[in-house]
Amino acid sequence: MKVFTKTSLANALELAFTYDEYLHLVQSLANEGKSTGEDATEAYINYTKLNAKRMQRWDKTLKFSEESVSLLKSFPNKVNWLVFTESWCGDASPALPVMNKIGKINPNISLKIILRDEHPQLMQQFLTNGAWSIPKLVQLEPESNRVLGTWGPRSSNATQLVEAFKKEHGTLTIAFREYLQMWYNKDKGQSILEDLLLLLSLK
Repeated sequence: MKVFTKTSLANALELAFTYDEYLHLVQSLANEGKSTGEDATEAYINYTKLNAKRMQRWDKTLKFSEESVSLLKSFPNKVNWLVFTESWCGDASPALPVMNKIGKINPNISLKIILRDEHPQLMQQFLTNGAWSIPKLVQLEPESNRVLGTWGPRSSNATQLVEAFKKEHGTLTIAFREYLQMWYNKDKGQSILEDLLLLLSLK
């Protein structure tokens, strides 16, 4: 796959948050009635508050099967996972806890998080269908910053739901976004996990 300029990726990794640092940031913003990004609308602030609660809940309830844990422990290589997101991103609230748990199971997988709007030139290199869709995970070889794969903004199963709704209704409604969060809760992170196992070539 294409090798992007090492400097920009290296700088982003140096500036990136750990998961715990990012979670603290989101919680602090929620408490202060703020959000990331320049456009801190009331909606974004409300989504930030929701996401702070959702990530805490996911961290407490998320479980992987013994088979998945065994597969993850068998991954032998070191990789960096660099994730673009924002505090208000609803699809990130279930995805980031799954990624964090994977990194805890196998320390070879290092999770780092950056804010999309603070890195526009870098984000422009990782578009999804021409859009700045988030969360966007970029899997990197640590030594060279060679891009080994990408994931996002949703699991393949969730993407099918979104595309079907868009095809019928044209755009995503607030009601659908609420439905999608309920779907994530019922799925319990398993669709995201399955996709990430594929990204690691463990499936």
